[in-house]
Amino acid sequence: MAILVIAEHDNKSIATATLNTVAAAAKIGGDIHVLVAGQGIGAVAESAAQIKGIAKVLLADNPAYAHQLPENVAPLVVSQVIEQHTIYSHVLAPATSSGKNILPRVAAALDVDQISEIISVESADTFKRPIYAGNAIATVQSSAVVKVITVRATGFDPVAAQGGSAAIEVVGAGHDAGISSFVSEELAKSDRPELTAAKIVVSGGRGMQNGDNFKHLYSLADKLGAGVGASRAAVDAGFVPNDMQVGQTGKIVAPQLYIAVGISGAIQHLAGMKDSKIIVAINKDEEAPIFQVADYGLVADLFEAVPQLEQAL
Repeated sequence: MAILVIAEHDNKSIATATLNTVAAAAKIGGDIHVLVAGQGIGAVAESAAQIKGIAKVLLADNPAYAHQLPENVAPLVVSQVIEQHTIYSHVLAPATSSGKNILPRVAAALDVDQISEIISVESADTFKRPIYAGNAIATVQSSAVVKVITVRATGFDPVAAQGGSAAIEVVGAGHDAGISSFVSEELAKSDRPELTAAKIVVSGGRGMQNGDNFKHLYSLADKLGAGVGASRAAVDAGFVPNDMQVGQTGKIVAPQLYIAVGISGAIQHLAGMKDSKIIVAINKDEEAPIFQVADYGLVADLFEAVPQLEQAL
């Protein structure tokens, strides 16, 4: 039995979410192969080969995969599974925008069910995943010949990025489906850590009152070396851009320290951050739901407490 993991990368380096996904694959058991699809990705494949626990790296280097369009990558994955159908029992990818775009197509083409956002591996065919915004955990057993699974990265500690020495095998010609094309992308640039990779996250909610007041959080975050997030209420109100949103419909984070400022704690927000190791809440409403999950709670006016905290740092 072998497991195929779809690598998440930017054609330059392997994303941390890939290491979490490999950790999930290791819990299933069996040889782990990593598929790296992109353009000019020799260095990425070399990095993948060094991941601890990897048996083989499949390298698909072609312009058709340059932007990892799912219409092109999914047929590549399916071809590998079909050609190796006696080997691959599972296909895994991180539950990122890319993984969620590719694997449903793979599952449909293989005519099997997909299991989404697992947070635990109970056995080779049984997994746990959150439902109802994380308020309940479903245990799912699959009898599919090939189990197609997205992995919630926060549910698994990443494996070591070094220590492996997997062989690299070049696979398949480029497959351009011709039904989609890459137009452009705009990447948000920031000196602060990316939210999903940050060890410390400071988030603001509706209590910030307006976007200008987020300067208090930016200043605090700079001293902590933290990423800055926001609740959906703050994003919907136009305080900050939506790429900062943490929650069920935003980014799922699990940093070592999460500081929630002026966030009431709706279940949709909690679904995106309650796996954080330590949660600190600052809110003037002592009945705010956020205090039910916080390890440390401060009932105070954030416009007084945050400057004091920054000064103390």
